[in-house]
Amino acid sequence: MLWPIVWMIVGLVGLVVGGELLVRGAAKLAALAGISPLVVGLTVVAFGTSAPELAVSLSASLKGNTDIGIGNVVGSNIFNVLAILGMSAVVAPLVVSSQLVRIDVPLMVALSFLVLLMGLDGEISQLDGGILFGILVVYLGWLIYQSRREQKAVQDEFAEEFGTQEKLTLAGLAIQLALIAAGLVALTFSSQWLVDGASTIAKQFGMSELLIGLTIVAAGTSLPEAAASVMASIRGERDIAVGNIVGSNIFNICCVLGLSALAPPSGIPVSPDALKFDIPVMIAVAVACLPIFFTGYTIARWEGILFVFYYVAYTTYLVLVAVNSSWSHPLGVMMLGFAVPLTVITLLVTTYRALRKPAESVSAEH
Repeated sequence: MLWPIVWMIVGLVGLVVGGELLVRGAAKLAALAGISPLVVGLTVVAFGTSAPELAVSLSASLKGNTDIGIGNVVGSNIFNVLAILGMSAVVAPLVVSSQLVRIDVPLMVALSFLVLLMGLDGEISQLDGGILFGILVVYLGWLIYQSRREQKAVQDEFAEEFGTQEKLTLAGLAIQLALIAAGLVALTFSSQWLVDGASTIAKQFGMSELLIGLTIVAAGTSLPEAAASVMASIRGERDIAVGNIVGSNIFNICCVLGLSALAPPSGIPVSPDALKFDIPVMIAVAVACLPIFFTGYTIARWEGILFVFYYVAYTTYLVLVAVNSSWSHPLGVMMLGFAVPLTVITLLVTTYRALRKPAESVSAEH
């Protein structure tokens, strides 16, 4: 039992160091290249920090541990929004780019629904996996196209945050790429050590593969996102912090789940439990982002606290199910039938009021 605990501690330390290196390198690279921090967060940081999810899910899929693979993706997406975005907003209220509200978050919501539709027949087939990966290719092409249309406002943003923009040199590029690479390596190995240690301990308590995937593996492989986003929030790189989460969720569904379904000939089966509860929770979490992002393009501290509370409630439910507690069913009904709808209604009302204010101001002027 001692060595798994040691590996978990070493993994946690490595994740913090790797997150700092990755954010430092990515933010500076964006400044040197004149690319917006949002695009860097949605691509380099998001896809890089999702590398552990890809490695774990592909390995699980090829070994036949499919519940761990799909549980990892669904659990990671839930953890990313509720725990990481919530904690980042608690550290410092997050400013949200209008591009995220208009395009990236709706895409995340649509992909979450698509996973449910694809899984209704009991599996994510190879064809489904190919469709998901194809969506990622189109999305990446669109991001590259958008980054080339950056306007002067981006340059002004960098001038304000970093001072006069430096010229992009080969030496400067090499240094920042080295920082990013070192951060990604540290994140990948550290998360694997953490997952291995945690999984060893969990199996000794008789936890199911789906539960391990939804909790320990999902949280462990998402800790690179946590480290990168919280570090970005502390350093004031809030576009990277938010873009990292949204980009990671898109990458998890399109690439991690897509390639995991493409690897085995028969695709990957989806358990009834995941269809009935976990995937709907993933959808609800994604939908809940839209009203929050609309209200002034910010994620307030109270909204971050609400997200963290929901993650604690969700994890508590999974643990109660694992130990066959009589409290699991009432808590599940309360979450899906009362707490989540009530939160969505509250956020929609807040959004409506926020959208009415400009209209009321115009009416008052006339």
